[in-house]
Amino acid sequence: MRTVVIGASGHIGTYLIPRLVEAGHDVVAVSRGRRGPYTPHGAWRKVTTVVADREAEEAAGTFGARIAGLGGDAVIDLICFEESSARQLAEALAGRVRHFLHCGTIWVHGPSEQVPTTEDRPRRPFGDYGIKKAAVESYLLHESGLPVTVLHPGHITGPGWVPVTPAGNVDPAAFQTLADGDVLTLPNLGLETVQHVHADDVARQFTAALAARSAAVGESFHCVASSALTLRGYAEAVAGWFGQEARLAFLPWERWRETVPEPDAEITYDHIAHSPHCSMAKAERLLGFRPRYTPLEAVAEAVDRLIRDGIIRAPA
Repeated sequence: MRTVVIGASGHIGTYLIPRLVEAGHDVVAVSRGRRGPYTPHGAWRKVTTVVADREAEEAAGTFGARIAGLGGDAVIDLICFEESSARQLAEALAGRVRHFLHCGTIWVHGPSEQVPTTEDRPRRPFGDYGIKKAAVESYLLHESGLPVTVLHPGHITGPGWVPVTPAGNVDPAAFQTLADGDVLTLPNLGLETVQHVHADDVARQFTAALAARSAAVGESFHCVASSALTLRGYAEAVAGWFGQEARLAFLPWERWRETVPEPDAEITYDHIAHSPHCSMAKAERLLGFRPRYTPLEAVAEAVDRLIRDGIIRAPA
């Protein structure tokens, strides 16, 4: 199968491209060409690479036709964030692809109400990102006419970038505080949740959806580790990795946010206001897919890389 991947050199593509090659796909990797994958792999030598500036080409009205001209049997779009982008691409691909897969987000749900949240729960997104991604999902599944599958990842993590920390943002200082045995202050009681997923599990689930096309078309699936972490439990586990006992303090949200830079506070608020805990039962039932990594295993790989790269100093 000829498979076109849009946004191929990012977090997911780093793992997805080699898996597609190993599964026998004829892969076309589309990206801006500004960086390589986070982890090198020999499979990239067997890939056709296409450099495209999506934003510029969409503005010119040419991006959809550009992708359609690549002749993919399947197209995987990892970087669509606007309904207008989805429409341009879908209109160009109509009648020309056997399977179109879109990377969404668990943010389409808005705040958790019943956990674990299942895919059929009503969409109540808030914030620009969640609202726009929910609109993309709705258009693709209900209006586009394409044979669509949507995967909704959680907090993607893996070696090469900072995962969402026990403080709910991406400042690695929280990891350093726990490594040093110092006091880490968390918002509220530290009982809000985060739900990571290793980028390789996201890649595996995309390949599973391709392989189970008849079950996957017309459906959306969560793409997360099988469990969620409270901020408090997460902090305690990380401290333990460094041979420390977590020393935690707690502040009400309005006081806590004053202790960190505003951009970090905004990221933390986005995570704790959602407090996701999504079910993976549907993916197992229809795709036969189970994530390999627990959330802590996924984060541990990323933290190990941060230590090797000198971003976190491990105790002597």
